[in-house]
Amino acid sequence: MTRTNWDLMISGKELSSEKNSRKKLYISQKILSKDLPEYIDAGWEKAKDFKNPKYVGITKEKPVGDQFEDRIWMLFANMGFSALNAGKDFSMAYDFRNDDQRERISVMAVDDETILIVSCHASEAMIEYSFAEEIEVFSGKISGLRKEALKQYPGRKTKFIWATHNYISNRRDLALLDKEGIAYFSESTIEYYSELAKHLGSCSRYQLLGNLFANQEIKNMDDRVPAIQGKMGGYTYYSFSIEPEKLLKIGYVLHRSEANKNMMPTYQRLIKKKRLQEVRGFINEGGYFPNSIIISIDTNGKGLNFDQASAKVDSTISKIGILHIPKRYRSAYIIDGQHRLYGYSDSMYASSNTIPVVAFVDLERSEQIKLFMDINENQKAVPKSLRVTLNADMLWESNDYSERRQALRSKIAQMLGEETTSPLHSRVVIGENESTPDRCITVEAIQSALRKCRFFDAYGKKNVLQRAGTFDCGDNQETCDLFYPFIEKCLLYIRRACLSEWDKGDRNSGMLTMNRGIQAVIRVIDDIVNMLVDKGMITPKAQELDDMFGLIQYYLKPLTDYINALNAEQRKDLRGYFGGGADTRFWRAYQKAIADARPDFQPEGLEEYWQNETKIYNDETKSMLREIESKLKNIISGRLEEYFGDSWLIKGLPKPIYTRVKNEADEAIYEYVSNNGEEIEIPIWNYITLADCKQIVLNGKNWSSFFEDTLVRPEEINLAGGKDPKTDWIIRLNTITNKLQKDSYSVPVDEYSYVKSIYEWVMGILVF
Repeated sequence: MTRTNWDLMISGKELSSEKNSRKKLYISQKILSKDLPEYIDAGWEKAKDFKNPKYVGITKEKPVGDQFEDRIWMLFANMGFSALNAGKDFSMAYDFRNDDQRERISVMAVDDETILIVSCHASEAMIEYSFAEEIEVFSGKISGLRKEALKQYPGRKTKFIWATHNYISNRRDLALLDKEGIAYFSESTIEYYSELAKHLGSCSRYQLLGNLFANQEIKNMDDRVPAIQGKMGGYTYYSFSIEPEKLLKIGYVLHRSEANKNMMPTYQRLIKKKRLQEVRGFINEGGYFPNSIIISIDTNGKGLNFDQASAKVDSTISKIGILHIPKRYRSAYIIDGQHRLYGYSDSMYASSNTIPVVAFVDLERSEQIKLFMDINENQKAVPKSLRVTLNADMLWESNDYSERRQALRSKIAQMLGEETTSPLHSRVVIGENESTPDRCITVEAIQSALRKCRFFDAYGKKNVLQRAGTFDCGDNQETCDLFYPFIEKCLLYIRRACLSEWDKGDRNSGMLTMNRGIQAVIRVIDDIVNMLVDKGMITPKAQELDDMFGLIQYYLKPLTDYINALNAEQRKDLRGYFGGGADTRFWRAYQKAIADARPDFQPEGLEEYWQNETKIYNDETKSMLREIESKLKNIISGRLEEYFGDSWLIKGLPKPIYTRVKNEADEAIYEYVSNNGEEIEIPIWNYITLADCKQIVLNGKNWSSFFEDTLVRPEEINLAGGKDPKTDWIIRLNTITNKLQKDSYSVPVDEYSYVKSIYEWVMGILVF
């Protein structure tokens, strides 16, 4: 006699009632009023009064574990599984010799063809944990659980799933799950399927089953369709019409998502709910789409059976007949038309209409991507983030080695966002994922950081090697296999050491897990590697990761200490920079944090950068500029007045400048007299700027008559181009003056030296 409580498996109307309970985040209870204090102490809250004061209603948030199980349960319910377990007490016997040996099952979902058995594991906060022992124990029960399930639901395919919430997975656990044939559902996997179910309803189940049971047979499906065979672009294709429900069963959309990361390259945009609703409404009102859905049928190289009809047309190479399509999950990849196809999900016309299809056979994934890109070129633009990843996939084996390394950088960025072992898992905006305060790092930002690093080979024209990379093995895949575990380990170390900062994302002045922060971290890691390689202390291509990581960690620790100690003012200073200078500021600040604690770490340009950023030259530069301006104006006014006499302002200045400065002086006089009641004289010459000086010097015959012999720097006497470039020093000084109006500006050493050289020259000019 079995001890499995099959009575807790429910279907039909019972599912609706269970849904109402599962979707709530709180549990409620009616108790005696006198017992309320006891319940309050146990974490309950009073929620309701009854007419009979003898009773009160109380509520309490469900434990995290229960909420997670409910989320998984609701996912499968929304996908249209016909039978699921009720409550939290469902358990199954797994030892036929001893029915008392039972395993509690978090979620069990059943449809006409499949059984899914899920083991859920949730933590209140994000933690690192190894499930190796639990997985081994669970895997030992799988055979018995499968036999028990098939007794109740014979003839079905069975899949076991390990689902986690707030756990950072590790490679050992993932390898063990894979070995035992257990599917792993990470948080992002669950998020993807939940969104898909919300958009597609019950037909989303086929996307799930296509992943879990890829290439396994779909029972009770007729595989024959009338078709025309033709050739296009060197490929054989078939044109036919098919009921949407059939194509939904065998079809698969290669969305760029966690669920499909093992099927790279993937290329499809995520289905938009609004657009899908519009399409479905259009269909249900009798609308139709005459253009064909484009698919690639995967036969694993075996090809398709095509029964050619006896009737034929001699004037065409096309053939008519009966095509035998695979009746297998995930055998038809939807290249174009996913909204049109899924618009028929839950539609009254899913089985009574047919849709036109153009099917290629065993189309290479790169060709699918090219076809997808070509089709969408003149339609709705492919988003930049998706286009970046698609281009990278197509460039992986490019004949241009620079393009190959571009693809490699993109691959690393994607892996950091998609690999469940990565500390940046679900923190990188990939494909059409929406940006959030947590997921705010772009693929482009990581690519940019890697491009500035020396990890990979750099090539010039004709694939000429310009610089060897510290981790480059010559082959993209080998290089990726070597480098990715390294960068992941580095970031994991930083995450552990700066957990609070890491979790901020772009909130609360976060400094790590946003574009500038992660770019700076990657570049600093590169700086450390370069120093250690140059000193012969590590050999990344020949040394085990664990053997060299101790040294890497030694130099990373001061960085983590610095980040953990950042105060509000320091955060404001760093985050207050904009443009390209902001990226550099973060990087140099992180470099300096390490250099201050490890004096042997002195990256090129670091000392000079901070000399330029400490404002040590600001006051002296301002003082010299004031004196230069005063001396220059004295020289100009003296020469003009000497020649033109009292009318020198009118005869010596360009009319626009004269008019402007006179108006400014008159305005100042007016304001002063209005406020003070006293007459005052303000020379219009006071309002002449350095920029004005150049125009005055070059006005009319002023240059040749008064200034050519005086205001040309000795080192620029032979400068080509005439008077204009010979007086550009005035404009450059004016630019520096304007920059110094900003409190944040720090005069770099090269500008200070330039101003000083002008100062020494101008101060030596005699005033006549």
